[in-house]
Amino acid sequence: MPLDITHEDFLTPKQALALKSHCREQADEASRNGKKRPIRDWAILHVALDAGLRVSEICDLQIRDVILDRAHASLIVRDGKGGKKRGVRMGSALRTHLVEFISWKESVGENVSGRSPLFVSSRKGPLTRTAVYRIFRKNADAVDIPKRFSIHSCRHTYASLLYRASDFNLRLVQKQLGHRSIQTTQIYADVLNEDAVLAVENLPQ
Repeated sequence: MPLDITHEDFLTPKQALALKSHCREQADEASRNGKKRPIRDWAILHVALDAGLRVSEICDLQIRDVILDRAHASLIVRDGKGGKKRGVRMGSALRTHLVEFISWKESVGENVSGRSPLFVSSRKGPLTRTAVYRIFRKNADAVDIPKRFSIHSCRHTYASLLYRASDFNLRLVQKQLGHRSIQTTQIYADVLNEDAVLAVENLPQ
């Protein structure tokens, strides 16, 4: 089934920045107060916003899937949609965050061996998709992001920002998102091409 997306499925850069700033502040406060959950939640939402993983892919991440080598910093998705495996390159900000996050996990006694989950529930069990949806909504509400957005909006937002930042490299976006068909990724290009319509309408008359 083809994607059905519009501009209303993307967070604006301002909204994405507000969400990141809020989560970072909450994590910093939690670190000072000896709390754990906001530190984990910030790492989860940073992965969603800066790597564009599906919710199931975030829940399935293991320590061994986080490649922190500076030249090849990546997240390995072992069982993406259709059972497809892929590597998702990540930028320096997310890499640095995950280095610190894994170090923090070890310092608070969480398992950081290869096959242990990157993200765990407060009861140390597997993180569920429902939990990730709730994490997004709680933090989104705090910065007045409308209810129509969900955690999956982070993936759409990542795709739209990456498409622009890569100088409209559709193949690169396809690879990062793990789309089997370029036609699926093309939907983002078609929606973002509406920017051109808006731009020419705003030319001085």
